[in-house]
Amino acid sequence: MKAFVAGATGETGRRIVTELVARNIPVRALVRDIDKARSILPPNVELVQGDVLEAATLATALGDSTVVLCATGAKPSLDPTGPYKVDLEGTKNLIDAAKGKEIEHFVLVTSLCTSQFFHPLNLFWLILVWKKQAEEYLQKSGLTYTIVRPGGLKNEDNSDAVIMQSADTLSEGSIPRQKVAIVCVEALTEPSARNKIVEIVAKPEAAPKPFGELFAGVA
Repeated sequence: MKAFVAGATGETGRRIVTELVARNIPVRALVRDIDKARSILPPNVELVQGDVLEAATLATALGDSTVVLCATGAKPSLDPTGPYKVDLEGTKNLIDAAKGKEIEHFVLVTSLCTSQFFHPLNLFWLILVWKKQAEEYLQKSGLTYTIVRPGGLKNEDNSDAVIMQSADTLSEGSIPRQKVAIVCVEALTEPSARNKIVEIVAKPEAAPKPFGELFAGVA
């Protein structure tokens, strides 16, 4: 297995990269700024300069990767096209390139509540709408996929247990980014994670469960 990570220098992406490295899985990271990436990511990560918005470059960028993890996301800005371009068009470009390379598994990080149009997050240029459309594009792509919808993201890790449920069953809650990263990496080797949408939050009162059991419990 060789993992390609898009959004590798983002707060969630960098944790995915670190988790992969910790498990001795080779990583190829798509980054826009090589120097910045070197200061953030582990030294043994293969860096490739590029952008998901540049569709023609992605097949080459994927190289010899066998799985893809996409943790890209538009940053808050005054550009109303940002979420559309990054969260939909950029993700579609990466999915198309993955199909061309016959990628074995595509893990996409989106968000809770992507199916809710009347949600406060959609005030940020309809970001959930575009994430939802990207999910649907992946589902129809023919690729083996896992779509991970985390709750509110926390930079600090904690000891709370992960709660995992089926699509459109959780509407609130939060989770540390480190736990999101672990879920994404576990999905690559867990057969019961294939072709599923999983919603995840973390709560102190929840009973810890093995990831195989968590994924198997999602319809």
